[in-house]
Amino acid sequence: MDMFLYIDKETPVHRLDPRTKLLLMLLSFVLALSFRNFAILSSVLVGVLLYGAAGGALSNLRRIRVVLLMIALFSMGIWSVATPSDSRFLIFSLDGLLYGVMVAIKTDLMIISGMIFLSTTKIEEIAGGLVKLKLPYRGAFAFSTAIRLVPMIVATSYTIIQAQKSRGLDLDSGSMLQRARKYVPLVIPTLVSVIRGTNVFSMALESKGFGYSDTRTNLLELRMKRNDWLTLGVALLVVAAAFFFNMDSV
Repeated sequence: MDMFLYIDKETPVHRLDPRTKLLLMLLSFVLALSFRNFAILSSVLVGVLLYGAAGGALSNLRRIRVVLLMIALFSMGIWSVATPSDSRFLIFSLDGLLYGVMVAIKTDLMIISGMIFLSTTKIEEIAGGLVKLKLPYRGAFAFSTAIRLVPMIVATSYTIIQAQKSRGLDLDSGSMLQRARKYVPLVIPTLVSVIRGTNVFSMALESKGFGYSDTRTNLLELRMKRNDWLTLGVALLVVAAAFFFNMDSV
């Protein structure tokens, strides 16, 4: 069971500098949070999906398709009930439903953009890109370590669950509440394993002199190329055009 998101492929998106991909992700967040126009949000979503297809990241999006669908359904359901409106069908509001669709597009857009970034960028590249953007190395290292540890924690819990199932623990029978209770005893061995691994990791950092010197050398040399500047230029033009058309339609 592969818990890591990075997909090792040779695509134009993979060859972009991590700073370019990070800024593209942030620009997609800006567009998602700035507009309530369905045409603009849908166009940005299509553009992000095409960008993900160019990077071969759609397989990871299929892994979370249920999560994306549940977010959309929950958003449409909760807003269609909670939004006050004169046009109602039973307890549902048409205005609230439309607003829920818009919120669902915004949320799924940001999740998809982040997933594409993690699917096409190595953890070492993320740390190096953050350092190049003048973030302190310790902060960049902490951020990249958090990304690395999340799939490791998930993999550890999955291994523990499989080990307990092999010993006869039945996690599939009973009601939803009963099945949830059966998972509670598995939390303790998972936490113990994570704490033990974190302790070993901290000792490894200390033994290698982490933080001893402010002057660091890097095996990975990052350099912005022509394709990076062209990609950022096109992205900034798209953002400017979106703001222009949104102002024109107000």
